[in-house]
Amino acid sequence: MTLTFPPGFLWGAASAAYQVEGAAQEDGRTPSIWDTFSHTPGKVLAGDTGDVAVDHYHRFREDVRLMAELNLAAYRFSVSWSRVQPTGRGPAVQRGLDFYRSLVDELLGAGIQPVLTLYHWDLPQELENAGGWPERETAERFAEYAGIVAGALGDRVEFWTTLNEPWCSAFLGYGSGVHAPGRTERLAPLRAAHHLNLAHGLGAQALRAALPARAQIAISINPAVVRPLSDKPEDLDASRRIDALANRVFTGPLLRGAYPTDLIKDTASITDWSFVRDGDLAVIKHPLDALGINYYTPSLVAAGTDNEGSPARHDGHGASAHSPWPGSEQVAFHQTPGERTEMGWTIDPTGLHDLLMRYTREAPGVPLYITENGAAFDDKPDAEGAVHDPRRIDYLRDHLAVAHQAIADGADLRGYFLWSLMDNFEWAYGYSKRFGAVYIDYQTQARVPKSSARWYAQVARTGELPA
Repeated sequence: MTLTFPPGFLWGAASAAYQVEGAAQEDGRTPSIWDTFSHTPGKVLAGDTGDVAVDHYHRFREDVRLMAELNLAAYRFSVSWSRVQPTGRGPAVQRGLDFYRSLVDELLGAGIQPVLTLYHWDLPQELENAGGWPERETAERFAEYAGIVAGALGDRVEFWTTLNEPWCSAFLGYGSGVHAPGRTERLAPLRAAHHLNLAHGLGAQALRAALPARAQIAISINPAVVRPLSDKPEDLDASRRIDALANRVFTGPLLRGAYPTDLIKDTASITDWSFVRDGDLAVIKHPLDALGINYYTPSLVAAGTDNEGSPARHDGHGASAHSPWPGSEQVAFHQTPGERTEMGWTIDPTGLHDLLMRYTREAPGVPLYITENGAAFDDKPDAEGAVHDPRRIDYLRDHLAVAHQAIADGADLRGYFLWSLMDNFEWAYGYSKRFGAVYIDYQTQARVPKSSARWYAQVARTGELPA
């Protein structure tokens, strides 16, 4: 049967600055932690970097025309902090802001709503040199940066997201070290998580002060769907532990103004949480206009090591001798059953439904958006140059079907952003994983819409999910 989405449902696609822009040293931009990380031998597959990426900085007009052809109503992009405020301090660089002014004007001219993310993992390197997210000052610097961008674009951008997936910034960047800046510590991820939460709160305050009343302020999280391997008490406790570190470390302060007591107990051997100062939690619990949910795959956990002797072999976040789960290093991650993407992630749409209903309960009255959802497959052009990706079409249809079901079940879901608009620099995997609806020939920078792009364009045009 055909499934029809509500009128006004927002159909979009997403990207991130370091993954698409390139122009890494142009117009005053200084290095971010991802520039440094990708240029460090052994950190990124094949030595790939985002120096050029897909050259969106120079080709954005072509890319916006492509978005219009694909019937996108919204484009979610991030701003490069290093491009706007080099070194993370001091006055803005107008040439950097001019790029985003031009991008926003181009989007509006094409009838596409700009959805702006202030931070998608690319901290200015000089702020990392001063300690990075484990230090309180980074949150304060973020608020200043938020005010700068709001002052430049607030008259034209109405939907603002402070942070994208702060869990990855904190726990992959400072715990397992598989993301920039590549630190492998136990206390630093917890300090970073708090200061990212604080950055959201301070940043939201700065946005409120600078933006018109109609502006929407959100955050995009990547909550884990954590399922126990069995109903044994020790496996249920393993699931509780990971839920605290993956989810409630953020949603506790954001939605309830408190860190979970079980999280504080689980990490008591690492910290007394004295880095949380009086007043911080009230700042973090700034009223949200929307909550962004990013979902790809569920997690399956149990007590002890897995059957290969590794406590975190299947957590899905890249290989490391160091755990991103401080205080819960001996929780085992098991491979979930079913078909997998090129990332090794199991395809399981039920996890998306679980999340939408969970946050319908936990954040009543807060509209939800799916701000990332998609899959990497080994896409290749055929003899005629066309790129057919039927597995991605199946993936998208199945996930959109459960999103539709969540709406029927009472979720106030307002929109869906496909990850990603184009193939791009996939972080530590370099250019080896293709998530895009549009194929990129990295030698020529040619853009080729895949069959999934044409399929999604039809869904976006009609608001209907075909049988």
